[in-house]
Amino acid sequence: MNTYSETDLQRAAAAGIRAPSMHNTQPWFFRLRNGAIEILADPARQLAVADRAGWAVRLACGAAVFNARLALAVAGVPADVELGPDPADPDLIARLTPGKQRLTTYAETDLHAAIAHRHSNRAPFWPDPVPAETRLRLIEAARAEGGWLELLVGMTALSGFAEIAQGADRVLHRTARYQYELASWTHTDVAPDGVPISAGAPSSEPQDLLPQRSFSDHRRAPGRDYEPEPLVGILGAGGDRPLDQIVAGQALQKVLLTATSAGLAASMLSQPIEVPAARDQLRRSLGRRGVPQLAIRLGYGVPGHPTPRRAVAEVLLPSDL
Repeated sequence: MNTYSETDLQRAAAAGIRAPSMHNTQPWFFRLRNGAIEILADPARQLAVADRAGWAVRLACGAAVFNARLALAVAGVPADVELGPDPADPDLIARLTPGKQRLTTYAETDLHAAIAHRHSNRAPFWPDPVPAETRLRLIEAARAEGGWLELLVGMTALSGFAEIAQGADRVLHRTARYQYELASWTHTDVAPDGVPISAGAPSSEPQDLLPQRSFSDHRRAPGRDYEPEPLVGILGAGGDRPLDQIVAGQALQKVLLTATSAGLAASMLSQPIEVPAARDQLRRSLGRRGVPQLAIRLGYGVPGHPTPRRAVAEVLLPSDL
């Protein structure tokens, strides 16, 4: 097989749109061009305040690339991947061309099955610890895609991260435009994008260790801890070029799908990445090479529901066969 078909494009896009994105903006397009499937960023859906440099868009699109790769692999048409950006086409994230046919691996089958069930769970997690074997699987998932995952061990490391994250959150909320942007992507109805209020975390309390987005006004009993000791992982890449961010997006999605397959819930914290000074402080606190791209909260909890997605037809660009 030398070219992909419209059926392959539909299959890849249907999986790709299930990827996570900041505020569920879904900033991607898919198209068939010269027999290859291309994933492109949609600059119209880039957050003007929270994502001025396009980092979150590239992370989200990288995650969509990983989903598309899985969908093609389990259909028996695995892809060779060429990552962007292309100087001639700056919105191009990745180009997938038909690769050598092979059997689908058990790991690919399991991860593909997890796509439909993966979603951000912002509710408090149970105190049950994540087993060491599962933690190692998450670390290896990031490494396999060219990223890294640093799991924070002990209250000293966790408290240090929490201080950075809370400080970044306070900085962000001083900006009225930031709060307006967040509110504009929060919905009370069944919209095909954005975050439903029902998917939001309970409103923050002064004693909370980690900051939460204000997607919901749901209150809880005063003085009740949200999570006393959550498991937090810092996902990073070797650098901070657009290519590194795309790589990190693929690593992110493999970590999230691995977590879902293992029965874990997850949500993401980007506040310490959005504020440059906080991000640099986080990088220095980790004492390792590379650049943090996102923080992930992991644990066991009450199952939630995936947020809505736009129809596949809305994210397809005209094909050039």
